[in-house]
Amino acid sequence: MNFSMNRRTLLKYSSASAAAVSFKGFNAFGASGAVHNQKPHHAPKAKRIIFLNMRGSPSHLDTFDYKPKLIKDNGKEGKYGNKLLAPITKFTKSGRSGLWLSDYFPNLQKCADDICLLKGMYSAQPNHPQAQTLMHTGNFQFARPSLGAWILYGLGSENRDIPGFISLNPAANTTQHYGSSFLPTEFQGTAIGKLARGGRGNSSGSAKLPNIDNSYISKELQRKQVDFVQLLNKGKKQRDRYSPETHGVAESYEMAYRMQFSMPEIMDYDKEKSSIKKMYGLEDQNTAAFGTQLLLARRFVEAGARFIEVSHGSWDHHFNMKTDLPNVCGQTDLPIAGLLKDLKQRGLLKDTLVIWSGEFGRTPEGQGTNGRNHNNKGYTSWMAGGGVKGGFNYGATDEHGYEAVEGRMSTHDWHATILHMLGINHEKLTYNYAGRDFRLTDVYGEVAKDIIS
Repeated sequence: MNFSMNRRTLLKYSSASAAAVSFKGFNAFGASGAVHNQKPHHAPKAKRIIFLNMRGSPSHLDTFDYKPKLIKDNGKEGKYGNKLLAPITKFTKSGRSGLWLSDYFPNLQKCADDICLLKGMYSAQPNHPQAQTLMHTGNFQFARPSLGAWILYGLGSENRDIPGFISLNPAANTTQHYGSSFLPTEFQGTAIGKLARGGRGNSSGSAKLPNIDNSYISKELQRKQVDFVQLLNKGKKQRDRYSPETHGVAESYEMAYRMQFSMPEIMDYDKEKSSIKKMYGLEDQNTAAFGTQLLLARRFVEAGARFIEVSHGSWDHHFNMKTDLPNVCGQTDLPIAGLLKDLKQRGLLKDTLVIWSGEFGRTPEGQGTNGRNHNNKGYTSWMAGGGVKGGFNYGATDEHGYEAVEGRMSTHDWHATILHMLGINHEKLTYNYAGRDFRLTDVYGEVAKDIIS
């Protein structure tokens, strides 16, 4: 947070500005809902969300949607003229519930009784960019507020010193996925890209947020500087009467000031027990990167963040699936299982909703002999904690896995269900813009009440 105002100018005006204003920092300029708890529409099951976004569309048929008929009919002609391709690995009945989970997830299999498989998912979009945007915003055609922004707008944050919505490792050119669009800017996500940390496989150290510290002036002088800038912002706001851009800038200055003192402590995981670091896979080169992100996600929600998204790419397996799919599963399996176990042992899983999903699934017919094509008609997502039924199957695709036939859940239904778990009625979460009331689910969306414990 380095302003261009020089020291002489600052010292000249800081004392006068401090005397002229009756506010101190954020609250005086006008606190927003982003930092104050809002009342939910009904009793919530979950207080916060960790969304694991598997970019590229994982094959449901090789991960979480066990299809004995597809195994039996391997090599036969499918309904679109290509040969059916059996799952490339075995599945195992896992936990007391007996959920069928791929052997590519041996650690997650041990958490089966906490997982609710949503096997009737489908998307309106068959292409990655549009389907990802639809999954994040409820609309693929126009810029709309993201899921996290809507949630922060609806509920606020539990900690005013850190962002309530954080996006870890977002893909390039995906700002819309954590943007606020026409919602006030304080509800947009804070993106944290590649993390500066110890060497690969080195579990010690801390992650660092770039450009968060100010080594030029003291904390006290920064406070005076920000107060003076906010005085100018307040004057502009009073002159303009309606100035959401000014309000957003003012809030960003305040958040940046507070973040430089709160974020380093949260992102310093060096003092975590070695057993915790091992649980997330920080000691292994293959799992260290994703494991670090998930450990930070836990630390963020523990500190009061409302919505954390963690992205992992490389799930687009048209070719080389037999090599690439086990690789990405291996990178994520141990860290995800570690996250669920860690949340559970801390008493956080009961009111933290963990969501795993890609934008769509893959075809039962092979793309050649070592890949699968896009399939938006049926795929699997899953949820854990946050009031959903553990060890539970909801919905189904047909016997080969082409499309959802039972418990069908569209992207709008998925959004409506997520909001419901947080105590939000998706039909009442609206924002008036350009003369009409908008909502995340547009005019659609049904809550999957059968998955609620």
